[in-house]
Amino acid sequence: MSLLKWEKGGLKSNVARARGLGSAKDGVEHWMAQRVTSVSTLILVVWFVYSLLNGVALDYVTFTTWLQAPLNAILLILFTISVLYHAYLGCQVVVEDYIHNEAFKMVKMIGMKLTFFAAGVACIFSILKISFGL
Repeated sequence: MSLLKWEKGGLKSNVARARGLGSAKDGVEHWMAQRVTSVSTLILVVWFVYSLLNGVALDYVTFTTWLQAPLNAILLILFTISVLYHAYLGCQVVVEDYIHNEAFKMVKMIGMKLTFFAAGVACIFSILKISFGL
């Protein structure tokens, strides 16, 4: 089996055929970020479910009292950030892979960033407002 293959421009190696097919600069970073957010989300889900099962009733007064503990507020904010960022990364992959019109892809990516950012700000604001008892 030969390492070279005949193509239009002559004999080319596997590397020569792969050149120019796309960037390989941030694929590992994206993959790693998705793995880190999935692990952190899993850990925080276990904490959240454990907290709900051990004494946090679903009524407003008990939940707000629970959320006023600084550790609970911090962990819930981290949980929110982790879930939203993980969801953003997943949606980004879908948009990049399945939307082929570059203009629509750009609009979709900007809209996604704004939507996830707004959701994060709203969630964190709500958690802090309840946590500080405002």
